[in-house]
Amino acid sequence: MLAAALLIGLGPGAPVHAQSAGGPGVPVTVVSPVREDVPVLARAIGTVQAFQSVLVRARVDGTLDKVLFTEGQQVRRGDLLAQLDPRPYQAALDQAIAKRAADAALLANARSDLVRYADLAQNQTASRQRLDLQRANVAQAEANVQGGDAAVSAAQLNLEFTGITAPLDGRVGLRQIDPGNYIRAADPASSGIVTITQIHPIAALYTLPQDILPQLQQAMRGGKLQVTAYSSDDRTKLSEGELLTIDSAIDASTGTIKLKAVFANGDDNLWPGQFVNLRTRLDTRRGALTLPSAAVQRGPDGLYVFVVKPDNTAALQPVEVGQDDGRTAVIGKGLNGGERVVLAGQSRLSIGAPVAATEAKPAS
Repeated sequence: MLAAALLIGLGPGAPVHAQSAGGPGVPVTVVSPVREDVPVLARAIGTVQAFQSVLVRARVDGTLDKVLFTEGQQVRRGDLLAQLDPRPYQAALDQAIAKRAADAALLANARSDLVRYADLAQNQTASRQRLDLQRANVAQAEANVQGGDAAVSAAQLNLEFTGITAPLDGRVGLRQIDPGNYIRAADPASSGIVTITQIHPIAALYTLPQDILPQLQQAMRGGKLQVTAYSSDDRTKLSEGELLTIDSAIDASTGTIKLKAVFANGDDNLWPGQFVNLRTRLDTRRGALTLPSAAVQRGPDGLYVFVVKPDNTAALQPVEVGQDDGRTAVIGKGLNGGERVVLAGQSRLSIGAPVAATEAKPAS
């Protein structure tokens, strides 16, 4: 009874320093530390965003005649998305063409008159003043023709603007206006026709502590850094990409630096607005001593593991962990690789207690 009271008084999480007195060994599962190459990862939570996003608006006024896309459709740059009523702009173009033709006829006549006045001036039949005036008439007619060319070009451009095309490759969202509505291009309250987002490739924004910046810059000098995106529960791998760039300044209010990664996203696992867990690979620890994370325990004096001694009794061994991703812990100090480390059953162990050890099955 006294021994039981002492054990209860130690409380959970603290290793027991009293050796069990006889009895069968405590059943435990053990593993041996393994040396392997382990990636050095910087972890962060990020937000997926479209690589490019454009709200498609009309550039001229008019009645929306047709919508030629399906919501959610993938479109290519230059694809026709919608059509405004082109008739007013076709009429304006025809008028500009006619005006240019009239100006061209006047120019031809003015040039003919200039030739005649030049001949008369040589015979002193016409005055030099009249010749100069005719040259001015020709210059004015030429300017009128040039203005007509510009008016035709502007009218042609407005007519082309009645066909609303995709400005980039991407996915169209939900339609924001229906056919039959009159659109004013200069109306600031207009919500546009549709939004196109580029998701192939797609980007992710995230932040890391400023203290990691030197290590990050050193790693970037060796080439592009791999960035892996995982689901919000950090279990499902969604996509692999690379670090595109880091921001030009540290956020002084948070002490963090913003980064941008890019992913090909061929399988559409990433979607704009999605929260993801991101792992940036900075380096690789070669031949690191590793254990399953479940073997490492935390006590009042720090991290430790239980090891099984050759006489099949338990011993407590303090350790230092260099990295732990929740599955694999990299042991910096405390083990040399030849130990049998308790993986399961630690809660019933005490220092010096006899154990019945079973080797853990290899992970499938």
